[in-house]
Amino acid sequence: MTPTPTRRRLLTRGGVALLAGVAGCLTKSSDGDPETDEGPHAASGTADSAYTTVYSETIDSVVMVRLENGRGTGFVFNDTHVVTNAHVVGRSSAADVRFNDGSWRSGTVAGRDPHSDLAVISVDDVPSAASPLPFVDDQPSIGREVVAIGNPFDLEGTVTTGIISGIDRSIPAPTGYTIPDAVQTDAAVNPGNSGGPLMTLEGRVAAVINSGGGDNIAFGISAALTERVVPALIETGRYEHAYIGISFTEVTPDVAAANDLEESEGLLVADVVTGGPADGWIKPSDDVRYTTAGRIPIGGDVILAIDGQELTTEEELGSYLALETRPGDTVDLRVTREGSERTVSLELGSRPARRGLFG
Repeated sequence: MTPTPTRRRLLTRGGVALLAGVAGCLTKSSDGDPETDEGPHAASGTADSAYTTVYSETIDSVVMVRLENGRGTGFVFNDTHVVTNAHVVGRSSAADVRFNDGSWRSGTVAGRDPHSDLAVISVDDVPSAASPLPFVDDQPSIGREVVAIGNPFDLEGTVTTGIISGIDRSIPAPTGYTIPDAVQTDAAVNPGNSGGPLMTLEGRVAAVINSGGGDNIAFGISAALTERVVPALIETGRYEHAYIGISFTEVTPDVAAANDLEESEGLLVADVVTGGPADGWIKPSDDVRYTTAGRIPIGGDVILAIDGQELTTEEELGSYLALETRPGDTVDLRVTREGSERTVSLELGSRPARRGLFG
């Protein structure tokens, strides 16, 4: 049920009071006025709390997204568009959007990208108070304080706090691929938070909340990937992801030993998609060996670097492809093949709709 305006005002005021309560202790001067401490944990009960400030400066730009089969959260990207998750809008072509002032707008789903789990809703007559939210300029550092704002369980204007717990994560996408460059947080995230902003205390979007509900583990689509995908969704309704067409395993000491490799580095190519961009250019494994460490591919190229950037994890390759390349680009892969290093140049393709092998 949509909360009544009276209840909504109570929820909003309660959210601010709760934020102030966790932010610090209230002290009073001799004349009864609250005093505040500087820093992110300022005194409670005042607008000077860092949590209260980012909430009050952001909430007008955060919306409830209502569809026939569900609800979620979104936020204002520009004067006429709202960002949310692709899994929130599903296959819907329309959505109702509720702003913080209680007003509703009818919106049209302008574009969606299940590969990154991002979608855009076109909305006319956005309230003047709902200004576009800015994004962080760089990947936020681990340990940085953040605020998640959204509508979990239809509780509008809910805020939770935490820190950035990890960066450069890979999280599942609805298409079976992974979303690279993701941000991990311990801020509480529940059903209904999807599509909302994960804000820094400086009032910038660090990530678009994607999933949560675990033990102090939630994830969001990074600002960098969002700013790359969303403009294309607004312009054309879709986004094409670079695709290389391989699957691989990280070269651990066990994998190195089984393959007679001197160093535990790089990514061992386990398979290559037939007809994909890497087919005929990259050599896949041709055998497997079962050890105490499990099933290990034998043979095949080991990818050491892409365009001069050293690779040690799957996440590094995924992030580079997502943030630095586009379909049609040519990349240089430095590989080890049968004991010698060489550079292989190949043209990237466009990622298929559903996952066969890593893209």
